[in-house]
Amino acid sequence: MSVTLVIGTQWGDEGKGKVVDYYSKNADYVVRFQGGNNAGHTIKVGEEIYKLHVVPSGVIQGKTGIIGNGVVIDPEILLQEINDLVQRGKKPKLLISDRANIIMPYHKILDGAEEQYLGDKKIGTTKRGIGPCYSDKVARNGIRAIDLTDKETLRRLLLRILPIKQKMIDLYGIKNKLDEKEILDTYSTYGKRLNQYITTTHIELNKAIRKKKNILLEGAQGTMLDVEFGTYPYTTSSHTIAGGSTIGAGIGPGVINNIIGIVKAYTTRVGEGPLPTELLDKTGEHLQKIGHEFGTTTSRPRRCGWLDLVVVRHSCLISGVSSLAITKLDVLNGLPELKVCIAYSLKGKTIDYFPARINDVAACKPIYKTFKGWATMDAASQKVSDLPKAAQEYLRFIERQTDVPIGLVSIGPGRTETIEV
Repeated sequence: MSVTLVIGTQWGDEGKGKVVDYYSKNADYVVRFQGGNNAGHTIKVGEEIYKLHVVPSGVIQGKTGIIGNGVVIDPEILLQEINDLVQRGKKPKLLISDRANIIMPYHKILDGAEEQYLGDKKIGTTKRGIGPCYSDKVARNGIRAIDLTDKETLRRLLLRILPIKQKMIDLYGIKNKLDEKEILDTYSTYGKRLNQYITTTHIELNKAIRKKKNILLEGAQGTMLDVEFGTYPYTTSSHTIAGGSTIGAGIGPGVINNIIGIVKAYTTRVGEGPLPTELLDKTGEHLQKIGHEFGTTTSRPRRCGWLDLVVVRHSCLISGVSSLAITKLDVLNGLPELKVCIAYSLKGKTIDYFPARINDVAACKPIYKTFKGWATMDAASQKVSDLPKAAQEYLRFIERQTDVPIGLVSIGPGRTETIEV
């Protein structure tokens, strides 16, 4: 039996979809444990491309996908995603936690309103209602998946919650009246359609662990978007780190055998907030263009920069990462020179940790080590030793700096363009 956790070590978009899909071949269950449809995981199989936002990536391999209690679900988006997969001949084996919170129409209205109100101080959310839904969960005003399956329960909840939300909407000056009957009817219908999937997933998972099944835990976003340890307040609203996986899936921390940290070979982020190694030049444009750095969920262009090992070390420390998966190494092809950030200069002092104060992060100047680039690499490479010598040195340096071994290297978007170390 193995329970393997896959997390992002940067600001998300590290290639978790591909890596989870690759490791799913040995899994029985693949579990999403946090986030919502603000995440986007892309999987390329042959000429087929799948873009998933809520459904766990392992369903493409025919594995049982579990949407854990730590996820917030937009039922309209989820049903659409299920339908799209069915139409493409990939009917998903899916289980949804009865405790997962539901994104309601007022969450999306308020998300957009808050961003508009903040103006140039906005967080840069996807405006999909994720943050307001998590806020309601913590404030004990949430509606959960199980509540959709009983119309009378849902009606009572709406009677209590809708007047509060209407006042909030009115305060923002938005001309939008919440229709109780319409919301009740719509979400009750969602409940009927999703009822076949809704169950006590934490019980299912713990039974599977006792039966020594293989389980893969799939994180969304990345460590630097964690609400506690990321670039707060420019973060997501959930715990993207290893600790969040056990709460979001309903399993004990002691059962996790392996924690894989995904590291994109350079750095990207979407949205607002400081990015110490950001490149606003032709190299940044190269990374964005060659790496197709546009958000799977929002299509927003991603900001690009050199690999930041201060960030990666921070992530490995917090989550106890036991192996690394390096992705998009091939995007660095053709660059004559590469740089890697190994520390920061902050107010005249050299620091090797990631600061908590957001103004300090913005003031950090990266201290770089420079590497020779390489022309290209063979996408059919089977071993790290098949890669250009300069690429091998780049990988060895990452291992030495993080003190974590590399277990996988991705050298292209396809499932076969992968080297297991």
